[in-house]
Amino acid sequence: MNDKTKKLTTVGMLCALAYVVAAVGRIPLVLFLKYDPKDVIIAISGLIFGPLTSFLIAFIVSLAEMVTISENGIIGCLMNIISSCSFACTAAFIYSKKRKLSGAIGGLFCGWGCQIVVMLLWNYLITPIYMGYPREAVVELLIPAFLPFNLIKGGLNASITMLLYKPVVTALRRSRLIETTQMAEKSRLKVGVILVALLIIITCTLFIFTLKGVF
Repeated sequence: MNDKTKKLTTVGMLCALAYVVAAVGRIPLVLFLKYDPKDVIIAISGLIFGPLTSFLIAFIVSLAEMVTISENGIIGCLMNIISSCSFACTAAFIYSKKRKLSGAIGGLFCGWGCQIVVMLLWNYLITPIYMGYPREAVVELLIPAFLPFNLIKGGLNASITMLLYKPVVTALRRSRLIETTQMAEKSRLKVGVILVALLIIITCTLFIFTLKGVF
């Protein structure tokens, strides 16, 4: 199997996995907003192969969602693409410039922040159209609903990616689907990274319970 075929096979597998977790892993958080972990797979794909791969997987998975499980049509598809790309493509791009553990973690945190800002803007612009809400009502929901949702979503995606990236890459390398040089970090994942990721997950979980009480 040549390198191009290996890459296509691996990207296809990751794309299918991203769709599956989007279809079966949806968790209602705030109002009509639901979390699913597909951005973790999309981010891992980008860290391995680059930001263009993240974009392609986000585009394909969002289209598949639109024609199968989504009820929000083309606008919902567009919002999914923007949300996934703002997180995963940002992380992959920054990591491509600094291919070290610090670059991967810095990229994930930058992707988290970028997703929050971008989605607040796009929710302000688009949500009144595809949800049928008055813009004034959407503005009132930006801080109490959309902001905490994207904080939680980005935090969970960043921390889960930190925990899963190395095991996923190791498994793909042992399966000879990627080369050793395509690994993000050759040293062992530091305990500190695991602790930070777990802390973020715990914080986000507590935040979810708090929001459940509010809404």
